[in-house]
Amino acid sequence: MAAIRATLTEVLTPEAFVGMEALCDVWTADVQRLIDQYSAPWQVSQLGCRAEYSFRQTAPRNGREAADADDFELQQYLHLHALNRGILMTPFHNMALMSPAHTKEDVARHTAHFEEALTSLFA
Repeated sequence: MAAIRATLTEVLTPEAFVGMEALCDVWTADVQRLIDQYSAPWQVSQLGCRAEYSFRQTAPRNGREAADADDFELQQYLHLHALNRGILMTPFHNMALMSPAHTKEDVARHTAHFEEALTSLFA
């Protein structure tokens, strides 16, 4: 309980969320720019400091649409591509969760990986 209290009162403060959401805004904009640049039939959605892309052109509106958009092999490829470059994505989605420890350099590293992966898939 002490760890939870410390996290909620000293780490995940309202001020921390300002920075986390700003970084997530950059992550989302970079991902969408690359999706558009490579004409990938995907989209990216963001809610606060959490963002993810899905393998469909519009954001899923319910669980069925999200499940139908899943491509296990493609998702595994992208996760392994990221992991081989020192980037760990949420393992059950193509999701990024910004924390107070994330930096602009972390976002830039993800953007470089994502562009490299899209080049391998769509160029």
